[in-house]
Amino acid sequence: MNLSRPTFRTIGALAATATAAILPTNPAAAAPESCPQWTQRTAASGYGLLENLAFDGRGNLLLSEQSATGVGGSLQRLSADGAKSVAVGDIDGPGGVIVVGDTAYFTTGNSAVAALTGRADGTIRALDLDSGTVTTVATGLTMPNGLAQLPNGDFVVSKDVGAGSMTRVAANGSASPYAPSLTSTNGLAFDRARNRLVVSTTFDPTTVVTFVDYADPSRPTPHTVIPGHGPLNAADDLTVGPDGKAYVALNVAGRIQQVDLDTRQTCTIADGLPLSSSVRFGAGPGWNPHALYVTSFLGTVTQLTPPTS
Repeated sequence: MNLSRPTFRTIGALAATATAAILPTNPAAAAPESCPQWTQRTAASGYGLLENLAFDGRGNLLLSEQSATGVGGSLQRLSADGAKSVAVGDIDGPGGVIVVGDTAYFTTGNSAVAALTGRADGTIRALDLDSGTVTTVATGLTMPNGLAQLPNGDFVVSKDVGAGSMTRVAANGSASPYAPSLTSTNGLAFDRARNRLVVSTTFDPTTVVTFVDYADPSRPTPHTVIPGHGPLNAADDLTVGPDGKAYVALNVAGRIQQVDLDTRQTCTIADGLPLSSSVRFGAGPGWNPHALYVTSFLGTVTQLTPPTS
């Protein structure tokens, strides 16, 4: 999502609320099933709008921070001891972040203005974690939001508003449509155990977590339905955990949803987390590998610890 998202999301949520009031009630949608609840602890606060996160494996958490104006955002660095610093400054609309080896890849141009105007000023950039050097991998993208890398090294970016929901970006920077039947896509994570891309949807009437076959992305895509009306859930980013399950941040609903990728059962592990935007399991020195870390548009990072930890 993007920097102007709270206003954008609020308008969408109000419209969805009015629509829901005249639609038949879906009992399953009204009462999402709950798992054993995970313990919540604020790990950091005081940031601007936080869109995404990734662990660099060196004891730091990288955070996409957007500004109130849509320009001049940054990639922030948070160490396990709470120290804050700037990894990359003065970037507009930072979105998805992933770390591959010694490189952090992130998107820019993830803004409501780009979505509404079709402006193709989005990029994928690479931060060398050793030298701090930033290079550009791809340009000419429209509102690149979620980010994932496929096994052959290609990237996939999502866009939850407008046509052309997902784009595949080759190593040479060339772009092409990817799984074009999907709409309003957002969270992306590659599930290596099952060789498929896991995708969440944001503004579709029904919230789904879809599985795209890496070998044949044009095939019909099986999916899991998350209870609740789509725009009132507003599923944002997701991750696939070491347990093989997906964890999805429901932004407007303020919940973290667990999805069993084998049985397709889903339940809520944490509630009361307004405007949650992204989730990742801890990685690297000082971070709990069993805990989920959740960013929010309110500038917080929340640690969720499972009952067994």
